[in-house]
Amino acid sequence: MTSFFRFLQIFSLGTWVGGILFLSFILAPGAFTLLASRDQAGTLVGFSLTRLHIGGIIMGAVYVLASLALAKSISALGRPAVLCVVAMMVLTAVSQFGVTTRLAALRNQMVSVDATPATNPLRVRFDRLHGVSVKLEGGVLLLGLAALFFTARK
Repeated sequence: MTSFFRFLQIFSLGTWVGGILFLSFILAPGAFTLLASRDQAGTLVGFSLTRLHIGGIIMGAVYVLASLALAKSISALGRPAVLCVVAMMVLTAVSQFGVTTRLAALRNQMVSVDATPATNPLRVRFDRLHGVSVKLEGGVLLLGLAALFFTARK
């Protein structure tokens, strides 16, 4: 059973971190390069990011539960890898339920982000929130890499 729970840890965390890498370095740049408009690309990336966030929170829960099962103790919650994963889940929830939903609302108000002047208050708020979103996702990625390291070194 130990091997199964270790597999769940590595699979769930690897899937989440891999998804972040794929979205950040393949899907998003490809969408903004290949699609007909930046608005279409933003819609595709926003859709994908929401799915990544929900999947990440689920994968984080799988990781934490597998860690608890391996340790057979609540003390597993104090281990560095588990703390990293819990922090990833918190940052992801903040991003999804705080930032991403506000970005979508602003996108709807502007109709076209690309056609909205950079000085428009809606666009200013959108650009600021987009920066927050990128930083949150970067933090989740760094925490995920640290958690993978701590998990793999066992």
